[in-house]
Amino acid sequence: MATDSRIPGFYKRSIDERRAEIARRGSVDDATIDNAFVKGLTPEIADKMIENVVGLYALPIGMGLNLRLNDRDYLVPMVVEEPSVVAAMSNAARMVREGGGFQGEADDPITTAQIQLWDVRDPDASKNVMAKAAELIQAANEAFPDIVKFGGGAKEIETFDRGDGLFVVHLHVDVRDAMGANMVNTMAESISHRVAEITGGRVGLRILTNLAERRCVRVRCAAPADSLATDSIAGPDVRDRIVEASLFAERDPYRATTHNKGIMNGIDPVVIATGNDWRAVEAGAHAFASRSGTYRPLATWRAGANGNLEGTIELPLALGIVGGTIKVHPGARLAMQLLNVSTARELALVAASAGLASNLAALRALATEGIQRGHMTLHARSVAAQAGATGAEVEQVARAIVQAREITLPAAQRELAKIRA
Repeated sequence: MATDSRIPGFYKRSIDERRAEIARRGSVDDATIDNAFVKGLTPEIADKMIENVVGLYALPIGMGLNLRLNDRDYLVPMVVEEPSVVAAMSNAARMVREGGGFQGEADDPITTAQIQLWDVRDPDASKNVMAKAAELIQAANEAFPDIVKFGGGAKEIETFDRGDGLFVVHLHVDVRDAMGANMVNTMAESISHRVAEITGGRVGLRILTNLAERRCVRVRCAAPADSLATDSIAGPDVRDRIVEASLFAERDPYRATTHNKGIMNGIDPVVIATGNDWRAVEAGAHAFASRSGTYRPLATWRAGANGNLEGTIELPLALGIVGGTIKVHPGARLAMQLLNVSTARELALVAASAGLASNLAALRALATEGIQRGHMTLHARSVAAQAGATGAEVEQVARAIVQAREITLPAAQRELAKIRA
């Protein structure tokens, strides 16, 4: 069944009503939702995932809406603790939807392992390794033959002389729909001693790099200028302010850092929800942003010839849809089922689209009312809950402290006392 990610008024519904709607649109039953997102991870399962388990630590999972990518809709599970992230992504995705949605393409799923060698003094070391490249690739594939059956496997050898006897060999592996860390590490270890024989060096580290620059995704979008308008600022003016904000990030690494944090606000929650390694994704993204020698934005925005706001993003995203936590964690399994992606590349494109949407939402807020108004409105609900408000009281207290411009715990406690009196 084709999924429609446009659900007006979703935030106004109760949690039970939202679950029922997502179950219907995601073609799953209510019990599946309940087991994965309510009962969720058990201590027994957690004890098999990491060491020294003493309990569980929960984070909210919300649904990002309105996302249309390559002419298909996606319901986007997002695990995050920060207020406004899910709402902001969904709102910006709606604006982009009016411009035709996101369009994107992804590289082949190439993950790279590094073999470090010391004391390499032979000036022909690189030539000698490349002469044996076919032999090394075959040996690497023999160490992990199953991936070859699916069209993947080791594909290429690359060498680097880093000076002072430090020599590095890169093994580039098509890992198909896996993230690929264990696979490429196994392959690198299997051929490292043969590489040492060829170069006359001493084996050092054998480990993947999280700078997966051969596994990039590129997504672009357009939002009609009118969709960007606020109550007080016309759409074309908002568009131009967003372009100016983009130029600021392109010329200033301090601004680029926060610009990219806003992008990762959309990407990381998808990565976490699907059981992938968000630390690896963060490391790779920031290294990629620095590849020119200056830290730069991963996404940029310009005014298009037709007056639309046009955005593009490029970054490495090494994600998997098989293995690891995805198999073990019930929430991750259901998140993958709701997303209904068929390849790791498709998942990466969804995550990058969520990141581009989050960046648009942040820039629009900064360029108009300022980031704090919308953010603090949602934060006020958390403060109200901290004060002890429950049910309808939460919204009443939140509204009151926002209107008073005093979003503090004492103010929330006072408002709650008034309501209950």
